Amino acid sequence: MARRKQIAVTPRAKVWFEVEGNYVFGLGICSILEAIEKTGSIKAAAEEVSKSYRHVWSRLKKAEQSLGVSLVETQVGGGDSRRSHLTVPATQLVHRYREMREQVFAIVGEQFSSEIQKIVNDAALAAK
Repeated sequence: MARRKQIAVTPRAKVWFEVEGNYVFGLGICSILEAIEKTGSIKAAAEEVSKSYRHVWSRLKKAEQSLGVSLVETQVGGGDSRRSHLTVPATQLVHRYREMREQVFAIVGEQFSSEIQKIVNDAALAAK
């Protein structure tokens, strides 16, 4: 009788910030902000995350309004191609969000991976 291959199961979680029960900040806006910091441009950041400029601009403005803080400073005109950069609070939010997300993944993996793995593989063996 051939031994059945173990099924690899990885538990995951989503992390986001809410204000008064409404989503304001998660992986999407974090990725947008990181792209702005990398490219120095909202337009280039939109291309980087494969979203329209309008979508990126809308997400930024909604997050800023909900959080009550500016996330991006922009400079109009001039010769510098890097016209947009993150504010200090935006940089701090991105950094802390990334840390929290990694910590949550580590906790979920540590606490539940082996237990979930055992349930799935025991059930698969019983089904034979």
